[in-house]
Amino acid sequence: MDLSIIIVSYNTCDLLRDCLRSVFACLYDVPFEVIVVDNNSPDDSVAVVRKEFPQARLIESPVNGGYAYANNIGLKVAQGDHLLLLNPDTVLPQTALQMMRQFMAEHADAGVGGAKLVLRDGSLDLACRRGFPTLEVAFYRLVGLSRRYPQSSRLNRYNLGYLDPDQVAEVDAVVGAFMWIRREALEQAGLLDERFFAFGEDIDLCYRIKVEHGWKVYYNPAVVVTHYKSQSMRKDALRMNVQFYRAMWLFHQKHYAQRTFFLLNWLTALGILGLCAVALIVNALRTPSRRKVGL
Repeated sequence: MDLSIIIVSYNTCDLLRDCLRSVFACLYDVPFEVIVVDNNSPDDSVAVVRKEFPQARLIESPVNGGYAYANNIGLKVAQGDHLLLLNPDTVLPQTALQMMRQFMAEHADAGVGGAKLVLRDGSLDLACRRGFPTLEVAFYRLVGLSRRYPQSSRLNRYNLGYLDPDQVAEVDAVVGAFMWIRREALEQAGLLDERFFAFGEDIDLCYRIKVEHGWKVYYNPAVVVTHYKSQSMRKDALRMNVQFYRAMWLFHQKHYAQRTFFLLNWLTALGILGLCAVALIVNALRTPSRRKVGL
């Protein structure tokens, strides 16, 4: 098996259908498998996969254990030499798999590859290529300097806005909505950290693959994927906001806290707690359709 595609589904039945249609319409001249892990969805996701996509392997989780938990279920049974984590709210062009496979073949040092993700309006999904959220990088982003000076290589290192979105680039991390992983790199770094429920697990995995095991992470804009972002998360914005800011602290605690002055660790924890509180208040004042994750 050359490629295993793992799709975690939770309460996004119609989007999942469109995603799977696009996957099975892709041109790919070697064997690949599609593994759908349903995270105990309350909608008809399971029935749709079973009826309309019998060629996909369906695994039903008895609980919603989170994104990392469900992806790990798929990764443990995947047989491919290459692994693609794919969100159900994405749509692939026909050439996506072939082009990404060729890119990985041409970049033997790549442990992870990501595509250019665009939102429904055609704009770039800024999360598709990122720098690691060190204290300095996170500070510039949280106080708004990265948005004020998007072309600054110092102030906008989190979303890498100073890079040409149409040029191949080595980056720190790509988003888990479309994350192509070389099996050898994953075997060295280990599975996703299940302490991350719905955010941060992709950056954490990229950190382990790149920093701890010496592989490179690439952004490949030749592959353009449509991303209908955060559709399921808006239905549970309260809990997702808590998980979003919890992931910030968990990543800092895991990778940076031990080499950071303890007062800065305290300030970081207070800052994240404060941002979470503000986000919860702001979302409580919004109508359900306008709620979002993060500020």
